[in-house]
Amino acid sequence: MQGNGSSVPLFPMKRLLLLLSCAFLFGGLYAQESAFGNWLIYFGNKQIDTRWNIHNEVQYRTYDWGGDLEQLMLRTGLGCNLTEKNNNLLLGYGYILSENYSDRSVDKVSVNEHRIFQQFITRHAIGSISVQHRYRFEQRFIEDDYRMRLRYFLAVNVPLSKGGLVKGSWYGSAYNEIFVNTDRALFDRNRVYAGLGYRIADGLRMELGYMNQIFSSGARDQLNIVTFFTF
Repeated sequence: MQGNGSSVPLFPMKRLLLLLSCAFLFGGLYAQESAFGNWLIYFGNKQIDTRWNIHNEVQYRTYDWGGDLEQLMLRTGLGCNLTEKNNNLLLGYGYILSENYSDRSVDKVSVNEHRIFQQFITRHAIGSISVQHRYRFEQRFIEDDYRMRLRYFLAVNVPLSKGGLVKGSWYGSAYNEIFVNTDRALFDRNRVYAGLGYRIADGLRMELGYMNQIFSSGARDQLNIVTFFTF
C-alpha cells in the first residue's frame, strides 16, 4: 500500500476523502432536523526531545451538523515520559466556551470555564492491537462555581492490514470513557466510540466515528471527525 517515495498512496486517500464526503452529506441531510451532533477535533503533539512534549487540542462541537455551537474547547499542556516513549505524565490547561439552551428554549446562555488538569497515559500492545489507558483529574472553574472530576479512558486501535499501524494503512478504533464527580451526583457521563481511521503519514492520521454519550438525564449521539498530528 505504500509507494517508494514519501507521497501518500493515491487510491486509499481517495477512499478516505469519499468517506468524509459521505459524512458531510449525511450531516447536511440531518441538519436542523435531528439532535445528532457533530464534533470536529484536532489533537496535536510536539516532541521537544525524547522525554518532553507539548500537547495542543481544539474541539468544535455542535448540537446539529454545523452551525449551532454547543462547545468550543481549547486545551494545551506540558508532558513528560517517565519511560522511553511511554507512561506520559502531563499538566494541562483548558478553556471551554459552552452555549447552553435555557430550559430547552430557543435562548442560549454562554458559560465560560477554565480548567486545570493532570493526566497519566500508558500504552501497551496485545498482539497487533494497540491499547491506551488515560487517567485524568480535572479542577473546573465554571463562572463562579468550582468543581472537580475524575475520568478514565480506555482505547484500542486495531490494524486492518497485515502491515500494522503504518503509513498508508486503515485501522479500527474504539474507546470508552467514564466521568465521575467528586461531589454532587457521582456519575457525570459515559462515552462509547467506534470509528474507522487512516494513517496518512508517520505523524498524521484521521478518524471518522460514531459516539454515544450517556448522561444521568438521557443520551446523545455524535459524529466525530478527528485529526491526530505529531510534529
